[in-house]
Amino acid sequence: MAENRAQIKALESVSNQANWNDFVAPLDHIEERLGRLWATVSHLNAVCDSEDLRRAYEAALEKWTTYQTEVSQNRDLFAGFKRIEESRELDSLDLAKQKTVGNAIRDFRLGGVELEGAARQRFADIATELAALSNRFEQNLLDATDGWHLDLTEEVDLEGLPESSRALALQAAKLAGIEGWRFTLQASAFIPFMMFSSRRELRRKMYHAYTTRASDCGPNAGEWDNSVVMDRILELRSEQAVLLGYDQYVDYALVTRMATTSSTVQNFLDDLVQRTRSYARKDLEELAKFAAQEEPNTKLEVWDLPYWSERLRQSRYKFSQEEVRPFFPLPRVLEGMFEVARKLFGIVVRPAASKPQVWHPDAMFFEILDDTENVCAQFYLDVYARANKRGGAWMADCIGRYRKLDGSLQTPVALLTCNFAPPVDDKPSLLTHEDVLTLFHEFGHGLHHMLTKVDEPAVAGINGVPWDAVELPSQFLENWCWESAALDLISEHFESGERLPAELLQKLRDARNFQSGLRMVRQLEFSVFDLRLHSRLENKGKQSIQDVLDKVRRDVAVVQPPSFNRFQHSFSHIFAGGYAAGYYSYKWAEVLSADAFGRFEEQGLFDRDSGRAFLTEILEQGGVRDPLAMFVAFRGRKPSVDTLLRHLGLAG
Repeated sequence: MAENRAQIKALESVSNQANWNDFVAPLDHIEERLGRLWATVSHLNAVCDSEDLRRAYEAALEKWTTYQTEVSQNRDLFAGFKRIEESRELDSLDLAKQKTVGNAIRDFRLGGVELEGAARQRFADIATELAALSNRFEQNLLDATDGWHLDLTEEVDLEGLPESSRALALQAAKLAGIEGWRFTLQASAFIPFMMFSSRRELRRKMYHAYTTRASDCGPNAGEWDNSVVMDRILELRSEQAVLLGYDQYVDYALVTRMATTSSTVQNFLDDLVQRTRSYARKDLEELAKFAAQEEPNTKLEVWDLPYWSERLRQSRYKFSQEEVRPFFPLPRVLEGMFEVARKLFGIVVRPAASKPQVWHPDAMFFEILDDTENVCAQFYLDVYARANKRGGAWMADCIGRYRKLDGSLQTPVALLTCNFAPPVDDKPSLLTHEDVLTLFHEFGHGLHHMLTKVDEPAVAGINGVPWDAVELPSQFLENWCWESAALDLISEHFESGERLPAELLQKLRDARNFQSGLRMVRQLEFSVFDLRLHSRLENKGKQSIQDVLDKVRRDVAVVQPPSFNRFQHSFSHIFAGGYAAGYYSYKWAEVLSADAFGRFEEQGLFDRDSGRAFLTEILEQGGVRDPLAMFVAFRGRKPSVDTLLRHLGLAG
């Protein structure tokens, strides 16, 4: 940072005669170098948490945020970019450089560069505090997740659980040095327990612990409570937006999105709620009826829903996720996924010739060869759940593509992280089909980052891509997980070597849209909650976060959880993950991805021309072009929500 500050000082002195080569290029160089360093630090904080690393990260985070604010409020740098924008040079620059200049000017303004006096300092202070609060939110959630478990010693308490779930719990108990079985709140343990355990009181216990993590309720009430953290985050975001002249935070956040107004987003969500809520009600009614038939006088509670849903799925389709698990050993799924990418985009993915230093023995390292057989990208893959690792799945930028000052090209590197059940005994990690979808999703993000042909770091890969378009490649790639030609590539029984049988494949596909109404409305509930939470200036001081969520549930949801449910306390996407006033992006991009896949439905699953077009029109473009224009160039028309609803079986 000291080196960067010194070089920025030198650039300030020439801002009144700024041009690309002598001003923007050297600034990009030092910013890219520092960004690479911080990407590594940030990743380690997420995947191998410890007290020492946590203290070091918190100290570094404050310095990092202070530096970022200094740069975003540097008026000499701002003036330099404006000079280029207003000069004749701009027209001579390529589109990537022009976009870099335009985005920089926009981001300087969003960073408070035009504020004066106390407002300017206040904006900087808010940025520092928000970074610390988001980190604290994530740490509280990690500690709360790791801080509770269910230990069982009687085999009768395992009734209904599949062998894979029992084996994982047995392994967890052995690692902890105890007898019996240990079920944690990590998704790989929690989800199958809720789906298969026939012990209702234990399901309630698990649900209660899971939905009260990091809150004022539950078995660890108040210990890692995010309540004050969330209130403060929302308060500061609102103040930040007002300082820049916006009425509410959502207006500030949407400046960089495809959907540029809150009314556009609200209308989009309202339309989907109106179209799909009746399907969700029908799903719930069918589930309640089925449970009552199987166990008369049973009152369906929320901790019963996964269990009875799985029972209904098995009854209706003669299918369970556990049936397909043996056919999806991780090594085979990876091999098949890479073959899908080869068929679509002409790339080859293979283990790297030499493995660099990694943070955990389970982390893998791969390289990608382009159609000229040159290494064009690399990525780390860390897929197993473990203690001291953040939950969920994500892709992060490790190193971006960049044409350096000496003309050499920097190879992009991605960080792909999941939380699947690890290998048990002599068995490989066996994935559910949901896990396979998650893996393809994150790989899609990775390809977006790694296959870019843009040389300017600010708009290469996912950089500069509007947040509500960034999910397009990830959700797009998921579609191949349902197609027989692709499933033949990614499935192989871990013992017999048999491909996924046609009968089982048909059951899988038949069950694809099982409870799609409930799943859609659940995601819409999250999206509307996020939007209202960041649009509530008129309710300032009157409505708590819980009040907002309760109202959203009355307006949108068909399932009403118990009063102790504290979902919001673990909603990392909006409080720590960059999706503030942006959770709608998943549904927004899902419309794009479903419609984009429609071309392959029409032309062929592995149609080479279509694959090449998606590569050149979407993946390679980075953040240079308008996402809607890119979509139209690929699809030949604007997107339609009807394709998504048809895929989900929710078309009227």
